[in-house]
Amino acid sequence: MSTFTSSLAAPQAGRPGVALVSISRLQSLCETVAPRYAERARFFSVREGYGAAVTALQAYVDAGAVDVVLAAGSNGAYLRDNLNVPVVMVKVNGFDVLSAITRATTTWPGAQIGLVLHETISHELADLSAWLKVGLKQRAYQSIDEVRLAVANLAAEGCSVIIGPGMACDVAQQVGLASVFLYSLGAVEEAFERSVELARVSRQKEAKRERLNTIVGHLRDGVAAFDEAGQLEAVNPAMLDLLGFDAPKDMLLAGRERDVAAQVSQAVGPLLREMLEQGQPIEERVEQIGGRALIVNCVPVVEQGVRSGSVVTLQDALVAQRIDRSLRTSQRPRHQVARHYLGDLVGDSAALERVRRLARAGAAHDATVLLTGESGTGKELVAQGIHNASRRRGNPFVAFNCAALPEGLIESELFGHEEGAFTGARRGGKPGLFEIAHTGTMFLDEIGEMPAALQSRLLRVLQEREVMKLGAGRATPVDVRVIAATHRDLHALVEQGVFRADLYFRLNLLQIALPPLRARRGDIAQLARHLLSRSALQYGLSDAALDRVLAFLAPLFDGYAWPGNVRELENLLVRAAIYLGDAAMAATVASQGGEDWQAVFPEFGRMKRESAADLVQHDPQPTADKARATPTREDVMRALDESGGNRAAASRALGIGRTTLWRLMKG
Repeated sequence: MSTFTSSLAAPQAGRPGVALVSISRLQSLCETVAPRYAERARFFSVREGYGAAVTALQAYVDAGAVDVVLAAGSNGAYLRDNLNVPVVMVKVNGFDVLSAITRATTTWPGAQIGLVLHETISHELADLSAWLKVGLKQRAYQSIDEVRLAVANLAAEGCSVIIGPGMACDVAQQVGLASVFLYSLGAVEEAFERSVELARVSRQKEAKRERLNTIVGHLRDGVAAFDEAGQLEAVNPAMLDLLGFDAPKDMLLAGRERDVAAQVSQAVGPLLREMLEQGQPIEERVEQIGGRALIVNCVPVVEQGVRSGSVVTLQDALVAQRIDRSLRTSQRPRHQVARHYLGDLVGDSAALERVRRLARAGAAHDATVLLTGESGTGKELVAQGIHNASRRRGNPFVAFNCAALPEGLIESELFGHEEGAFTGARRGGKPGLFEIAHTGTMFLDEIGEMPAALQSRLLRVLQEREVMKLGAGRATPVDVRVIAATHRDLHALVEQGVFRADLYFRLNLLQIALPPLRARRGDIAQLARHLLSRSALQYGLSDAALDRVLAFLAPLFDGYAWPGNVRELENLLVRAAIYLGDAAMAATVASQGGEDWQAVFPEFGRMKRESAADLVQHDPQPTADKARATPTREDVMRALDESGGNRAAASRALGIGRTTLWRLMKG
């Protein structure tokens, strides 16, 4: 395990280090070549092999002085298996072998030659020996003992000259045979070039790793990295502090890294196993670990499409809460994301299917859409669905309620202002919501409540696609799709002179009328189940409790007027979930009678008092179709009589303009 704060010495700055390992004649060639690379690397000579070489090299490696080891033959193979740094092998090529054979046949003509190679013999060379007119026998070795055996066998078969590595040459001389050293100066030079370049790259990677470790070591979030087998590879001090370990830094300095690894693995091991079993990352989950509430993230590390490990991060939940409070106080939240889709409209009625069909048609174009319908019918949900079904999805969705602010603030919010445009203007100015919604959708709710003075400015935005900030000298182009919504009859408002006719016709390009809940009673049960299921976890509702609540409210689905539409339905479901979610409480409510029961669910009492005719007569929010019904001449004359001949009062009573009143009187 490595740590972001380690007691080990850091790699020395400057040139990378290369260890030259040889126990035979290769050493002299290395010492000949090394001075040529003195400016590019530092070299350390190790005149030992196998286990002794590993022991001698480990101190260099631990201190960061050696980045690469250069060796040859079986000695190099052994070091490669027992060291955690790269080992570059001096490779023998065909030209080296032919050159050695040439030297042997020239020096000892007619002699039987034995060739000793590491790991495998050359079948191609065996085929060429007859053509070269050379008596050549080959043996392969993998250890120093096999070198001695190979030389002995070749001597027994009549070979008087041995070609091979330094160890083979030394053994041949010991038994009275001639020898030719196999490795050439060119092979050593090539190995040096590869070693120095690899050492340089390794040193650069190590420097980057140390830099990254330093950065991560100063993070307040805890970070721990694991390999594919779940073994801890790295951990920063913040992780140890968040897990509540006692004096973790002292443990590292004391060399107790295994104890740290065991404790970290024990603390976060269940998270790793859960992620692997479910095949999904764990993101922003609050867990109680070590007596503290921590925000946990556990994600896989994927390299070239293959999982190579995992990373666990921890964050103190109290710190996150403080940051959240700071953001809430310093920034006003803006709803710039559309969370709903047209598929979120629950119901199979023909009226709702018509809404879906018109909404999909409107989403395919950038034309302005006007959503009409009573309060609580889901106009903003449909607006978000149109946005998400359009080509503007992924871009801002900005919602604004035209009845929520005074006239002066509405203008600043929608169109923005320059610095110093008015007393109290924000320093540096502020962009308006239309600019914020650029490339996206602007949803204007309660458009019928927009002050008359601002209607002309909105009309200019729709016509020219540009906004003029308060105090600005020139307009700013914007690419915004506008969706407006209202529960009022804009046509009647136009006739009354309180809403601009040109703005109305600009808004009323694509109109979608949302039906009230009582007009699609067949959807209420399905919608109620959907809304209640969405809140089941919050209120601890079991499946049985959910069915109990729906069964209790079933009479209202068919007999209640639902003046508040879906919003009222949702509020009633929440109330029923609270009182009826628990079986004992449900029994108490069911056993109550009279005023106690009516106090909890007064809707049942209102349902009994209202007949179908009463529902139409006392409808608190008439639909747009009913509001637009043109009065007859008899209605006009009756209203004039009731108002004492005051035409203005009669017009207001009938909800029509004076022009319409005059026309009906003459008709």
